[in-house]
Amino acid sequence: MAAFDDIVTTEQDLRTIMGTPGVRSLLKEQKSLDEHTRAFIAQSPFLLIATSDANGRCDVSPKGDAPGFVQILDDHRLVIPERPGNKRLDGMINMLANAHIGLIFLIPGRDETLRVNGKARITRDPDLLNRCVAQGKVPLVAIGVEIEQCFLHCPKAFIRSHLWHHEAWPAPDALPSMACVLFDQIKPSDATLQDYERAVEEGNTKGLY
Repeated sequence: MAAFDDIVTTEQDLRTIMGTPGVRSLLKEQKSLDEHTRAFIAQSPFLLIATSDANGRCDVSPKGDAPGFVQILDDHRLVIPERPGNKRLDGMINMLANAHIGLIFLIPGRDETLRVNGKARITRDPDLLNRCVAQGKVPLVAIGVEIEQCFLHCPKAFIRSHLWHHEAWPAPDALPSMACVLFDQIKPSDATLQDYERAVEEGNTKGLY
């Protein structure tokens, strides 16, 4: 049994249903950064990185730091420092097999986003890494991006979701904490929920850089 019914399988069918993009949507696409996209990246403290492996299996990973943490080398190249995390390295392992990468930059309070697509390389160039120092810590590696496509994305998703409207946010206790979820999913026999809560808190306070 198929997972879904009445599947669209061709671009022609999709265009028949959804229509074609307007002229402005096509003309806004750039192959390099300009003063406007440079300024957007410089103000962005957060981005999402999309990658896929050689078989097309996808991953999306968030990256965040103080505005300006993504280094603009020139109109065709960016460098994204890799800060300490959980060491799964899903996205970077994908890059080793498939260099194609998609980025979405966000700025708090702004409904439009910046999309950047290109090719990624994992670099340990000391000159580049030293440009990415934060809290006195030099990253072990960084992601270098060769830009092939960039453009501002329309704000409708953010307008519909009311993402930046505080009054629309759920209460802090609407969902269990990450520690509670992990404890429930892993069901460790050698640790308590309090142990998990302490470990998550310690990682969030002492393991940022």
